[in-house]
Amino acid sequence: MNQFKENLFDDPNKSNTGVMAVKGSLDTRHGPILYMEDVSVSFDGFKALNKLSLYIDDGELRCLIGPNGAGKTTLMDVITGKTRPDTGSVFFGQTINLLEMDEPAIAQAGICRKFQKPSVFDALTVFENLELALKADKGAWHTLFFRLTGEQRDRIDEVLATIGLTEATQYRAGILSHGQKQWLEIGMLLMQEPKVMLVDEPIAGMTHQEIERTAELLLSLQGKHSIVVVEHDMEFVRSIARKVTVLHEGSVLTEGTMDEVQNDPRVIQVYLGG
Repeated sequence: MNQFKENLFDDPNKSNTGVMAVKGSLDTRHGPILYMEDVSVSFDGFKALNKLSLYIDDGELRCLIGPNGAGKTTLMDVITGKTRPDTGSVFFGQTINLLEMDEPAIAQAGICRKFQKPSVFDALTVFENLELALKADKGAWHTLFFRLTGEQRDRIDEVLATIGLTEATQYRAGILSHGQKQWLEIGMLLMQEPKVMLVDEPIAGMTHQEIERTAELLLSLQGKHSIVVVEHDMEFVRSIARKVTVLHEGSVLTEGTMDEVQNDPRVIQVYLGG
């Protein structure tokens, strides 16, 4: 049994409050929604992750920074099931072992990932992109006879307002600006009703105004979702993060506020320079 679970439960199926924890259901009563313990990943002898431990609280917005090769992408690959670690544990809440699940099952459980380059359907409208992303039965029979319900239309309208694209509802996605495409893809993730969102370099290629709007969008989502943002732009990180995790050589080097990590001599040496 991993150390984290030993500390929380005398009985692995029973919380310290005396309420039974149902195996396989999402249990965040003790705070963390996502944790990795002593995770190591090697590729041809190179350790991409080296006994890495990371804990993300329910509703938290966390930023991950670090130099190229620090392990940020591999970390996300492990969480989403794309890469299997050599050693370690990865849990979603207290009872869901992500290492026992494949990529589709992890996504369906509530962990979604946005890559750096926006992936939207250019030939479809903004509304149609969100409609396709609805959390619904995607079987052939259901799809053939699918009709939006009033509740589903309301959900799409709600997401359109959240991502700031209400006025662009009937625009083809292909004519949107780069920033608007990024927001649309975030909206598509929101249609899946995720518990955890992994967002990789969301502001790359954006204008200053788009960067500010993206910061506002991510801040509006914290509390409702747990968000992990990988980013290199330190000013953007400062604008959104209460807590920053610095990775180096596949491990957590330090964690804290942006001021704390920027003034840490180890961070200055390996990442920020100076």
